[in-house]
Parts: sequence; structure tokens; C-alpha cells
Amino acid sequence: MMVLYFALGLVLLYIIGWLLLAPLKFLLKLSLSSVLGAILLVVLNLIGGIFRVTIPLNPLNAVIAGVLGLPGVLLLLLIKLIFH
Repeated sequence: MMVLYFALGLVLLYIIGWLLLAPLKFLLKLSLSSVLGAILLVVLNLIGGIFRVTIPLNPLNAVIAGVLGLPGVLLLLLIKLIFH
């Protein structure tokens, strides 16, 4: 009976650990995407300045680039080229 309780405790410990790590993985992925998006936005503005294609740095563009990463920066560039 004691072995059954021990096994049940291990299963519960595994489930609690998984529940705590799932949001941590999401936050890690979101922060990595944010850093990559910010770097890409700055690099695009530096290189795009030569060709007069820049994306203004404002809170909305920063959130889009931060949450979506590379696809977000490409989306901002596409919107800039279409509507400008």
C-alpha cells in the first residue's frame, strides 16, 4: 500500500511540475521572439535607411514585432510598402 501512495505522490509531483513549467516555456518563447523582433526591426531600419524604407518605432510596431518575431517584422514591412 505504501508503494501505491509513493507512486501516486510521484505522479502528482510530475503533474504539478508540468503545470509550472508550461507557462515558463511560453514566457521564454515570447521573450526570445520579442528580442529577435526588436533586433530585426532595428537592423531593418539601419539597412532600410539606405533605401529609404524604414518602419517607425512606436508601441504598436514594437508589440507586433515582439509577439510575432520575424513574421511580424515582415508583416510591418509589407504593410509599409503597400500603403506608402
